[in-house]
Amino acid sequence: MGLAERRKVLGYSQEALAHALGVDRTTVGRWESGKALPQPPIRPKLAEVLQIGLVEVDSLVAQPQHRLQEPAESPLSDRHGSGDIDDMIRREFLRAIAITGALASLPGDDPGTLGEGMLRRASVDFLRINGHLWQVYQLARTKRTVYPIVREQLAELSKSMLGRPDSEVRVLCSAAGDLFQLAGELAFDSNRYTEAAASYTLAASASKDAGSFDLWACALVRHAYVDLYEHRYREAAGILSAAERIAKRGDSSLSTRHWVASVHAVAYAGLGDLTACERALDEAEQVRDIASSGNNGGWLRFDGSRLAEERGARYVQLGRLDLAEQALKSALEQDALAEGQSFRRRGAVLTDLAAIGARRRDPEQVIAFGGEALQLARESSSGYVARRLRDLRSEFGPLARDGRVAELGAEIDALSTA
Repeated sequence: MGLAERRKVLGYSQEALAHALGVDRTTVGRWESGKALPQPPIRPKLAEVLQIGLVEVDSLVAQPQHRLQEPAESPLSDRHGSGDIDDMIRREFLRAIAITGALASLPGDDPGTLGEGMLRRASVDFLRINGHLWQVYQLARTKRTVYPIVREQLAELSKSMLGRPDSEVRVLCSAAGDLFQLAGELAFDSNRYTEAAASYTLAASASKDAGSFDLWACALVRHAYVDLYEHRYREAAGILSAAERIAKRGDSSLSTRHWVASVHAVAYAGLGDLTACERALDEAEQVRDIASSGNNGGWLRFDGSRLAEERGARYVQLGRLDLAEQALKSALEQDALAEGQSFRRRGAVLTDLAAIGARRRDPEQVIAFGGEALQLARESSSGYVARRLRDLRSEFGPLARDGRVAELGAEIDALSTA
């Protein structure tokens, strides 16, 4: 019996099982098709829901099941691997790095056909297109619509790196470190955390090879977010400590080290350390001392404009609701004056304010702010805002007996399985 059969025996749809586990329906589909495996932290919960032991879970997911078919003539079809196009692109990139490393150690022959000037122009072209894709990503209401273009760019970049000597690959590594971060952001926003982590790992590796400390540190910060959203605060703090050391070797005119500090505050708050959290937030505030904006609008966008909401969110984590509400309402007022404010950021502030209402047992506050966040999630199809709403749902407690709050909870459940 496979995972799909066990699910059906117990009467679960894919949507119902996903909701019980707190994952996306597509994640369950990928498990059942053999394209992905449940990660270790979720397996105990999966065993509980399926009413079996952990050994039986391993047996179920280890069995190859019917895979989803790729188009027969797809230029990106992976005939010898997992069948996952994204995984194929990552493996092609790693293969390119391995081959170029071997070629660099061989004397005499030049395997390349592009001159250095042509290759540098190709790198500039990739970086220019990457910058445009970051802008499209920021402005897109539905982030997933950007991914097909990013996937095509990744495939072209991997192909360009294959067979180049080490000195030339370094020129393209900055473009790869940039683009894999964007690919990770898109996966993260769709709640595909394993894929996001894989992309961030490749981004960090490419950035290191390129000798770009700021790009490298930012890749690590994004990787830490995967642990933060799984509430693995100590693991995230370890990654962020490494990012902090790397950022110190970067460009002091950039805001990298301040972004590291702001995210480090999230880990400290999760660990219940108010003093360290406020110290990190104060360090992040020093971004205002940078003469320029300190960011490039692409892989580094931290400029301190959202520090009020960050501080408010950290106080919510720490249970300091009085301080949190003041900071978050200030952030909403600032956002109302800002142009191009992202749904993701506003949705986070609204869910934090609704969570304060839940902890105070104030149904009016929960309904007002939670309802607005729900509408934003529907309009943007943001997995991030949907995830925040699921976290809010778990805060309802006795308020769930209020008919209006119960209705909001049902709409959040429906959003999570849409």
